Amino acid sequence: MKAVYHKKEDCSGCSACYSICPQQAIAMKPDEEGFLYPEIEEEYCVDCGACTAVCPLIVDGSYKETGTPDFYVARHKSPSVLRESTSGGAFTAISEAVLRENGVVYGAEYDETLRVRHRRALKREQRDRLRISKYVQSDMGDTYAQIKADLQAGFTVLFTGTPCQAAGLRGYIGNSSLTDSLYICDLICHSIPSPLIWEEYKRLLERETGGKLVRVQFRSKKYVWSRENSNKGFLYGTDNGLEQEDDRFYQLFFAVGAITRPSCSKCRFTDIHRASDLTIADYWGIEKYSPDWYDPLGVSVILVNSAKGAELFEQCRQELVTENRPMEEALAEQRRLREPAELPENRDVFWDEYHKFGFDYVIGKLTK
Repeated sequence: MKAVYHKKEDCSGCSACYSICPQQAIAMKPDEEGFLYPEIEEEYCVDCGACTAVCPLIVDGSYKETGTPDFYVARHKSPSVLRESTSGGAFTAISEAVLRENGVVYGAEYDETLRVRHRRALKREQRDRLRISKYVQSDMGDTYAQIKADLQAGFTVLFTGTPCQAAGLRGYIGNSSLTDSLYICDLICHSIPSPLIWEEYKRLLERETGGKLVRVQFRSKKYVWSRENSNKGFLYGTDNGLEQEDDRFYQLFFAVGAITRPSCSKCRFTDIHRASDLTIADYWGIEKYSPDWYDPLGVSVILVNSAKGAELFEQCRQELVTENRPMEEALAEQRRLREPAELPENRDVFWDEYHKFGFDYVIGKLTK
């Protein structure tokens, strides 16, 4: 077999194919935009078809639940948790239910170089590093295989990630009894920005400040929680003591839109049918539908997609204030429950200019 996919729009980079290959003939390698794609080493490939058999963008139905989820508004009872969360603290409450049972939590975190990777958490302090939005595609590495090993060892496992990563995990694990101890939570995902541009942006900040980046935070609670403020509050610190705010990466992602992964324009997961047990996101617009629910520290929407999801939701409700809400509210406010992201017409222009003139040139155009 020469390739798992034929067009870049047909690969989300979930890594299910890499993880399932019995010959280890697939490697996840970055393209010229920094996005990871599977490459097959043909000398090792035996044409077994395992890679395409699990691909969530190829499999009919993409491993999605077929029923209609229940929609809830939720807010963590702890103000300190709210301050440390992107929205209403739903992830903390859900993961706490698993950690209380000595389970394992997987999610995205910054590594020592501030690259975004999926990591394993057994303790609360490890879990806390998985909180807060990270507007970069995470490197899954061997996460799926680690999850399978944990399940085989008898652990209860919670996986959190993008919808395509959640579906990739479903494909990799399959229908075995291991799924009895696996809970999957996905996010309502806007789209996925380029890891290459994230690396360029970090280097730019270091050149400008004369220091080394030691911490970053998207969507800090410096600004009150609201849709209008959702593209503000990127804070960073350097080893020379600087603490600053910058919004140029937000502009590239949201305003320009050119750094989005091609597959996001064809996303199979922009509807209410999810490949997960629970789905979490911001409850945008709650101030219109039920003003008493609004909190400047954040409010979450939770979709309960399966019977297992309902079971886990009940276990975490002691940490949350919740209320069942009409589905129509979330559909009206969360565009990615209705349709995929649109790639800008000038996307090719952006990348041509980047490769010809460099990152300073393309980001400099934002401030002219």
